[in-house]
Amino acid sequence: QVQLVESGGGLVQPGGSLRLSCAASGIIFSMYTMGWYRQAPGKQRELVASITRAGITNYAGSVKGRFTISRDNAKNTVNLQMNSLKPEDTAVYYCNAYANIVPIRDYWGQGTQVTVSS
Repeated sequence: QVQLVESGGGLVQPGGSLRLSCAASGIIFSMYTMGWYRQAPGKQRELVASITRAGITNYAGSVKGRFTISRDNAKNTVNLQMNSLKPEDTAVYYCNAYANIVPIRDYWGQGTQVTVSS
């Protein structure tokens, strides 16, 4: 059974920081591209950041320079360090595991709420 369990969300003031973590089980973690997505009320889910098996990272333009994604293949975890948070970062953040194999494997966590407000 595949499980992606996010943690670390919460309420933070503008300019503050949060660190999200996602613990994966039931998959060969090192085979997967891991990503963080977010969905704000009334908006579509969007990619925030991703990291490939080789450690290549990709960021949405709105978070580049503020957020950092990292992975620990020994612990089956992926983290998202979020600094200089803005109110527009408020959303539910989802962890994703994706493997372009046959059949394609695409798994999601349950999400964690991040609220940036004074």
